[in-house]
Amino acid sequence: MAVHSAVDKPRCPVDNGVFSTTLVTMRTGSFGGMLRALLPLDKNATPVNLEEFYAVPRRGANGRPHVGLCMITSLDGSTSLDGTSGAMGSDTDRAVLRTLRAAADVIVVGATTVNAEGYRAPKKPGQRIGVVTRSCNLDFDSELFTSGAGFVITCESAPEVPVESLRKGRDALDLHRAISALDADFVQLEGGPTLNAAMFEADLVDEINLTIAPLLLGGSGARLVQEMNEQISRWQVAHLLEENGYFYTRYLRAQ
Repeated sequence: MAVHSAVDKPRCPVDNGVFSTTLVTMRTGSFGGMLRALLPLDKNATPVNLEEFYAVPRRGANGRPHVGLCMITSLDGSTSLDGTSGAMGSDTDRAVLRTLRAAADVIVVGATTVNAEGYRAPKKPGQRIGVVTRSCNLDFDSELFTSGAGFVITCESAPEVPVESLRKGRDALDLHRAISALDADFVQLEGGPTLNAAMFEADLVDEINLTIAPLLLGGSGARLVQEMNEQISRWQVAHLLEENGYFYTRYLRAQ
């Protein structure tokens, strides 16, 4: 999706009692709302360019790629509506996803998410999509795999597959070894919640790009992480954008 033109209004100062900032505005979306940058402060009130916020330099460290999680949640924390995340998003949320995918060298995603969302070959030439699975119950005749972009990430004892596979760990996938083996500077993690939890527990996530949709869904939809042991990790906000009630956030590990 193309980024739309800036509005004429130069600035909208806001004071929330904690900090004052200038709202950077850009007209987008079907309701005539304006995409606003709340953090960081932009004194020049320049139009928002998603690439400036999301296509930032990322380099791996400690012998592995930089890993960024990209997800959308409702106000009550659900990550899916009718089994997929797509119905929750906005045009800008989809533009954020495209921008992050364009920046990533490899996308890592769970098999359940691939099957539910209907993953296809990536648009970025040479980009690979690693599908994490233990059962290897995937449609290997789908475009994702016939294109050569898709490969399987699993353990050594998992069933054989007719496509390339990365196998680390005997009876259980060793995520740290698998992620470290990827030829990438930036890996985008796209869920689902069980894989997210395993990645957090392995201390493999370096940033969180989270869209918060202005929706209350209820029900039993999966949350950002699932089946994760209780733990506390602290994160610092890198940016905060808002449009039509949607918040687009980027968090980094707290230093």
